[in-house]
Amino acid sequence: MMKEYNTFEDIDTDLKRLNLERQIAIEELKLVQIKIEEEFKPYNLILTAFKVVSKIGLFKILKKIMK
Repeated sequence: MMKEYNTFEDIDTDLKRLNLERQIAIEELKLVQIKIEEEFKPYNLILTAFKVVSKIGLFKILKKIMK
């Protein structure tokens, strides 16, 4: 359904609100971009890989102990 406007002031108010919502969405996207860039920095990738490898190693050690 289309919204009906009674005055130009209503239109201006809605346009201002929509513009602010757009600006907020852009800023949120910038924050997501920063977070993604942080996650994919080489240091973080190496740290994540090290955590995974150490967990796998720990499971293998526990598996040998349980036998």
